Amino acid sequence: MRYNSCWLFGVISFVLLSLTSRAQTISISGEVTKPLTLQAAELKAMPHTDVMATDRDGKERKYSGIPLVDLLKQAGATLGADLRGENLTKYVIVKAVDGYEVLYALPEIDPEFATRTIILADSVDGAPLAKGVGPYRMVVPGEKKPARWIREVKSIDVRFAK
Repeated sequence: MRYNSCWLFGVISFVLLSLTSRAQTISISGEVTKPLTLQAAELKAMPHTDVMATDRDGKERKYSGIPLVDLLKQAGATLGADLRGENLTKYVIVKAVDGYEVLYALPEIDPEFATRTIILADSVDGAPLAKGVGPYRMVVPGEKKPARWIREVKSIDVRFAK
């Protein structure tokens, strides 16, 4: 019986460690020239932007994080002057650790088209995001319903609409 308990504890520890480490990295893939897997230290070192946004509880909060457009630029996504013609049909799928997915049109992320800044947040009101929300959360200021504020982000995939 002791052997089985130790084995089970080991399996559970491995699964939890795997989930935790997956959540600490962000991969960017798809229609990009330089697919990336960014580690927590790399993300922390990137320039951060603060945005004020109203959370689900109706309270205005200050989120800090990396503008999604900056992550996409680093991966070589089509943005700026090149975002025209068929490239306007590109979109981004952001996936969470639990399988939840959210779609953003590429033009709504690009500052040459949009006035708001969508960020990959890692803190709120000066504190790290809570367990179950972070370590990374997409924050979309100005939306009436924060349904696209995806929690526990693990990957970003750029695709063409068919």
